[in-house]
Amino acid sequence: LTDFSQINLRMETSPIPVVTVQTAPFDDQRPGTNGLRRKTAVFEGKKNYLQNYIQSLLSSIDLRDRQGCTMVVGSDGRYFSRAATEVIVQMAAANGIGRLVIGHDGLLSTPAVSCIIRKIKAIGGIILTASHNPGGPAGDFGIKFNVANGGPSPDTVMERIHQVSRTLEEYTICPDLRIDLSRLGRQEFDLENKFKPFRVEIVDSVEVYLQMLRNIFDFSAIKSLLTGPDHLKIRIDAMNGVMGPYVRRILCDELGAPANSAVNCVPLEDFGGRPPEPNLTYASTLVDAMKGGEFGFGAAFDADGDRYMILGENGLFVNPSDSLAIMAANLSAIPYFRQLGVKGFARSMATSTALDRVAKAMKLALYETPTGWRYFGNLMDSGRCSLCGEESFGTGSDHIREKDGLWSVLMWLSIMAARKHGVEQIIREHWAKFGRHYFCRFDYEGLDPRTAFYLIRDLEAVMLDKGFTSQKFAVGDHIYSVEKAENFEYIDPVDGTVARNQVRQGTAACGSVYLPFCLR
Repeated sequence: LTDFSQINLRMETSPIPVVTVQTAPFDDQRPGTNGLRRKTAVFEGKKNYLQNYIQSLLSSIDLRDRQGCTMVVGSDGRYFSRAATEVIVQMAAANGIGRLVIGHDGLLSTPAVSCIIRKIKAIGGIILTASHNPGGPAGDFGIKFNVANGGPSPDTVMERIHQVSRTLEEYTICPDLRIDLSRLGRQEFDLENKFKPFRVEIVDSVEVYLQMLRNIFDFSAIKSLLTGPDHLKIRIDAMNGVMGPYVRRILCDELGAPANSAVNCVPLEDFGGRPPEPNLTYASTLVDAMKGGEFGFGAAFDADGDRYMILGENGLFVNPSDSLAIMAANLSAIPYFRQLGVKGFARSMATSTALDRVAKAMKLALYETPTGWRYFGNLMDSGRCSLCGEESFGTGSDHIREKDGLWSVLMWLSIMAARKHGVEQIIREHWAKFGRHYFCRFDYEGLDPRTAFYLIRDLEAVMLDKGFTSQKFAVGDHIYSVEKAENFEYIDPVDGTVARNQVRQGTAACGSVYLPFCLR
């Protein structure tokens, strides 16, 4: 026993070697709107595929900024996340990163990563997620890189990563470095290079994010709504993604919702065999529970917790464009906005114009952007925007630089507590005041990229035909005319950059195609 103790002591105190590994570039590592997404089998099965991309990401950071800096690492818990996290730690150490902050068991929601980056002034963060895409060995895997403002990488950073990936010939790694993701606290390592020491901090996945929310909302008002004599009964579905620990800790433990209010709160590598997509199709068990009439408020989250779905009494679906507009119209219910004021609003091009009506009534600026939270981040960093959202149920504010699912749910609960109305009454009163807006989104899943190209080409030919805008369409007794049909182009009011067809590169490799056209 004494001999083994001495051996362990020597192993712990001996410097860990840094190894340089020869490799060859891959031609498909250009990150898209949400980082690099591929089938899990590609990351897991192709030799050096993961290592090449992580090296490209790290090398895109100037060595002077990288040496000794702090980075945040988190995942949505999907299959291959633990193995990838270990590789990231080994390569970060070898590439001069001084400190990694990682969520307990490797778990951190995307909003929590943004929150922590900003809180500790990290240089950025790596998030292992493919959002709503399926998990498991046959599912999808993804890597996002968020920069120092806490938001997604701008185009310039993604282009640097891509350029490095095209010519990469080697990567550096500490293959003998091991960490314990289950043990909270600091772990320090001595390395055989000039970059030392190297420190890993395993932190509570929820605490920093929870502290931020306490400073935004009136928790006592929400707690009264959920625990009073005539308390609101809620049903929250974490869809076996990363949000389980957040829902239980914040909505149940902190705000008093009964434990059985939260379902599917254990993060699973395959999300229980269903895509973690908060919509009426994949969250059907929540829809059925709400239709029973027992609950007055329901919500579901995607895998990494940045998107959500809201349901009201008897399964009433709140479309995401209305949800965003209703939040904007009721910001006075939130202490954060009462204290800091409201600077302006922004929405993606595909989101309905319901928010525009609210902005006009409040005499505030409204910005229409391409898809991608980095565009909102620019507006918020420059002080132009306080609230923003997308048609895919992504909503957020300038408290962080990411969309935030649980923040959005707390927004709704705060509004209900302040107005003392249910979901349906709040919606109907909003429609009565601002009018009702409709929009339609089409998701094309599993398309071959070549097929997607021709689909968009043919759609463009029809929509941009000179005679199309003047056409009229009869629906029942009503006649509708096309007001605008365009291939959307965005000039950033902050830095002047122009985005054209930016979503065409999108995420076709993972089976989703977004059409960058506007029809009103």
